[in-house]
Amino acid sequence: MAALPVVSATDPFARHLHTLGLDTLTAQEVTWLQINVGKLCNQACHHCHVDAGPKRTEQMTAETADRILELMSSHPTLEVVDFTGGAPELNPQFRRLVVAARKLGLRVLDRCNLTVLSEPGQEDLAEFLAEQEVDVVASLPCYLESNVDGQRGRGVFERSIEGLRLLNTLGFGTGGESKQLDLVYNPTGPYLPPSQQELERDYKKRLSDDFGIHFDSLITIANMPIARYRSSLERTGELEAYCSLLLESFNPSTLDGLMCRSLVSISWDGLLHDCDFNQMLALGLNEAQFKTIWDIPNFHSLAMRSITTDAHCFGCTAGAGSSCGGSLV
Repeated sequence: MAALPVVSATDPFARHLHTLGLDTLTAQEVTWLQINVGKLCNQACHHCHVDAGPKRTEQMTAETADRILELMSSHPTLEVVDFTGGAPELNPQFRRLVVAARKLGLRVLDRCNLTVLSEPGQEDLAEFLAEQEVDVVASLPCYLESNVDGQRGRGVFERSIEGLRLLNTLGFGTGGESKQLDLVYNPTGPYLPPSQQELERDYKKRLSDDFGIHFDSLITIANMPIARYRSSLERTGELEAYCSLLLESFNPSTLDGLMCRSLVSISWDGLLHDCDFNQMLALGLNEAQFKTIWDIPNFHSLAMRSITTDAHCFGCTAGAGSSCGGSLV
């Protein structure tokens, strides 16, 4: 067997893989592009790893959006463009990026907090998403009002239900190939998500019975102990126990399905990262010559790169695994 690569003494995730005789993570061809267009958001959720909120001013410029469009149009293996934030819809570049990606025949995801659909100036947003046949990935951490408002703010649950009803009237969540409507569950405490399949059944029954709402799939995502959520765990004295839970729950069968294998994350200012979590921790690519979108000739040049890892990666590999697309096993 070939010798295992030398790993960084400061990277506990790489050391753990090394101890188990597993290879460090290597990227494949880029098929999934995740774009964080800014940290401005109309909400300030307790679990937010982006630290987004109404007072954040970081926003993608037209120049950065233009360069992303150049790279998108010249990459034949690209399949999905995934917009996130903050509330990505509040960025002035969001709609033209969506239109351009759809013209290229790419699947477009909008990671929507639902309440943005009723924000002043966004009255036509739902109709725009429907016209462009965008797939909506909507945050709804629970089907109970008290849990949602406790995590995301008073009144958020009611506005979220209104947003879901509006999307349903426009054809989202009907099981078709376009205009998919997926919901995202984040635990409200320092524990791993339950079975995605079982929780999806509960969500569908409760939302249908109580509100007449329908959606396609539920995505369960573990909370990462970084940014605002890390601060929350520190205040409650639960950080060490939660990090230990993630480590003890490490599941090697999740490694092949990690999104960082086929994804590249672009920040609002054009910096390149292996994933959204690395972006929030300011962890760039291992390749020193490829720091920004202006440094690369194309996305193909990022294939076979060594992926930057650290302690937070135990969050994606714990239990059934966690990714932007839900559980991995």
